[in-house]
Amino acid sequence: MTIKNNVMLITYADSLGSNLKDTAELLEEHFTDTIGGVHILPFYPSSADRGFAPLTYEEVDPDFGSWNDIALMSKDFYLMYDFMINHISRSSEYFNDFKNNKDQSPYADLFIRYKDFWPGGEPTQEDVDAIYKRKPRAPYIDVTFADGSSEKIWCTFDEEQVDLNMYTETTKQFVKHHLQGLSERGASIIRLDAFAYATKKVGTSCFFIEPDTWEMLDEVKAILEPYGVELLPEIHEHYSIQMKLAEKGYWVYDFALPMLVLHALYSGKSERLAHWLTICPRKQFTTLDTHDGIGIVDVADLLTPEEIEETKNNLFSQGANVKKVYNTLAYNNLDIYQLNCTYYSALGDDDDAYVLARAIQFFTPGIPQVYYVGLLAGKNDIELLEETKVGRNINRHYYSREEVELNLERPVLKRLFNLMRFRNSYPVFDGELTVVDTGVSSKLELTWNHENLRATLQADLVTRQFSIHYADEVTGEESYLKDV
Repeated sequence: MTIKNNVMLITYADSLGSNLKDTAELLEEHFTDTIGGVHILPFYPSSADRGFAPLTYEEVDPDFGSWNDIALMSKDFYLMYDFMINHISRSSEYFNDFKNNKDQSPYADLFIRYKDFWPGGEPTQEDVDAIYKRKPRAPYIDVTFADGSSEKIWCTFDEEQVDLNMYTETTKQFVKHHLQGLSERGASIIRLDAFAYATKKVGTSCFFIEPDTWEMLDEVKAILEPYGVELLPEIHEHYSIQMKLAEKGYWVYDFALPMLVLHALYSGKSERLAHWLTICPRKQFTTLDTHDGIGIVDVADLLTPEEIEETKNNLFSQGANVKKVYNTLAYNNLDIYQLNCTYYSALGDDDDAYVLARAIQFFTPGIPQVYYVGLLAGKNDIELLEETKVGRNINRHYYSREEVELNLERPVLKRLFNLMRFRNSYPVFDGELTVVDTGVSSKLELTWNHENLRATLQADLVTRQFSIHYADEVTGEESYLKDV
């Protein structure tokens, strides 16, 4: 199924109901007019990181269901799958074969061995300092082979996520085989997770190396094109990198929007947000919430350092049930560039603020993605957070089918779903956006035009009140969107 300019849901396979079958049935029963596509977060067998340490791409984790369940979902929705191009599970058959057979393993060239990568077998301190890394030391794990020998093998993230050597023919064939398999199994778009870490060379940051990054993306694009499958590189970094990707025609994420909307609603000032909406890429997926935290690094230079700090402080003072300690080592949060909180709770569990935030997102250029917790205007899950001591779990509630259906009666969701139906059904969003200069800092006005269609969002960032008026498709008369 081809990509549609409709709202896309982001969900785990076991978070809207207990499995893919539950998810598909809930979507079919309640969301066919509000959701056009679904990003199913990694549903493969995995050894860590909630699916992001895949054992294989050939199977669906049996706890979630089967490829048949995904095929059924693909009849109503276009689907996005994840491919972890930077790494594979340490517990996978590939790495186990390497451990058992070492140089004789057909998979030996899949991995980055320190003895081969670094001149002399070890990085200098200067080399280590240059690496864009997620650990306070050089990124590796110590591996003991079946013959008793040991080596350092490159590992950027969790110890279960062993990096792939994207420069070898073995890895190129591995990538091609699995991307083709996912394309044949119903993907409309494939998200390249952590792709910027996959390019590595001595004497560099080993992060988004040019031209290596472009060569790798071109290779992936060439694999997917015959299947009509699109490519979405995922990266949390300075917004200028998204602009570079967009200039080369790739889909990108708008990870700057979440903080910019929070800043606008906390401060009552529209200028920073309006500037971004004027210059941001048009071929993008917009977000307010994802399975990760609210990105900070993505908004650098779109907000000043003082504005970023002010927005972070306002999150803790104006947000609901969110504390600074949830974003520290005490809750296994090692990423200083993200804040853990549901978007609804970031806005103080305030219905008006939340619905306005979504209205702004739906009027932002690109295809809007709504995370499953956000779809249900979910509050911070303090119970799951304390039970697991994992910071991100504050925004990863498990909804039973019954809980989903009870939530549907809340007034905030009825307002949200009316917005989503309008965004999906009124084709003006294939046109052009004008960010109107109102001359008043607390006001935001966005107008879309396409052929004879027009839609305008007028918002007061202080009162959190807004209206949407549009031209009737048949009569051309001005109408107001009701019940939002």
